[in-house]
Amino acid sequence: MPTQINQPIRFIRLPELLKMVSMGRTTLYDKLDEKSKRYDPTFPKPIKDGSRIMWVEHEVQAWIEQLICKTRSIESIASSI
Repeated sequence: MPTQINQPIRFIRLPELLKMVSMGRTTLYDKLDEKSKRYDPTFPKPIKDGSRIMWVEHEVQAWIEQLICKTRSIESIASSI
């Protein structure tokens, strides 16, 4: 059964994704590669449709928000020491 989503689903392609996450293509693919030391299992997985590769925009936005929260919580812990 599909997950119910309250917002319309929008797919984004690689150029837009790279702008959203402010990283280069190599870094992005390292985050997706389980063999890379930069691998990030929380990074949204792409959707492949034939030769097209796309990401779900709201999944990418959620990952960015999670990264911000994680970074800010680490900063607040460090500043309290």
